[in-house]
Amino acid sequence: MQKIKTQLSASGDEFKENATHHRALASELREKLSAVRQGGGERALERHRKRGKLFARDRVDRLVDAGSPFLELSALAANGLYEDAAPSAGIVTGIGRVSGRECLIVANDATVKGGTYYPMTVKKH
Repeated sequence: MQKIKTQLSASGDEFKENATHHRALASELREKLSAVRQGGGERALERHRKRGKLFARDRVDRLVDAGSPFLELSALAANGLYEDAAPSAGIVTGIGRVSGRECLIVANDATVKGGTYYPMTVKKH
């Protein structure tokens, strides 16, 4: 196979500026995804723990076949809306393998306002 040649210079100023900018964007994305995975906040998580309930992502982990991947979709749904009170729009959605079959999975996150649906929750469905 023939190599594709590039005019790109990794030592150029424009490249370095773009690289710095995109690293910052990637870092911001990781922070937002980490915050979203906290669900409805520490108080809601503790209440959920005391009741002996599994979190939405834990339920999904137990549902999908062991060792198979889960591709979460729209983790940032409702980001910046509702005063950020609805991480992932209150539901975890994605594609996973269950009993050898690819499935669309939807798990309600009860730590987000007790499972209340927001308009974005309905759109995410």
